[in-house]
Amino acid sequence: MNARLAAAITHWAYVAPLLTPPTNEAQYQALVESLDALLDAGGSDESHALAGLTVAVGELVSAYEQHHYPMPAQMTALEALRFFMERDGLRQKDLPEIGNQSKVSEILNARRSLNLRQTKALAARFGVPISMFAG
Repeated sequence: MNARLAAAITHWAYVAPLLTPPTNEAQYQALVESLDALLDAGGSDESHALAGLTVAVGELVSAYEQHHYPMPAQMTALEALRFFMERDGLRQKDLPEIGNQSKVSEILNARRSLNLRQTKALAARFGVPISMFAG
């Protein structure tokens, strides 16, 4: 057995919940908190060591949300952002992926569009495809 596999086996009890689909709201909330922590630790950067785990956790969160919280079809990027903010109880200051509160305000008031960096970061945070914020 190689050292990497031995380390994975040793720590699996801590990692497994991050890779297990949630079956109830409490597990879902724990997974969302884990996703937020991964993003805070740099997981939204595709070259970061946590990027793969961030994507995997984001996909689990997204699958749960699609099943339990289906979104209306044909949302614009702004509508999607507002939807996620309302769903998660977020305020402008809670969106550092976009920038400071002034930039968030400009985007929410349709005076500015999301750029590619912001789009990627929001998609990773909410566990949805980039296309959700690209329109």
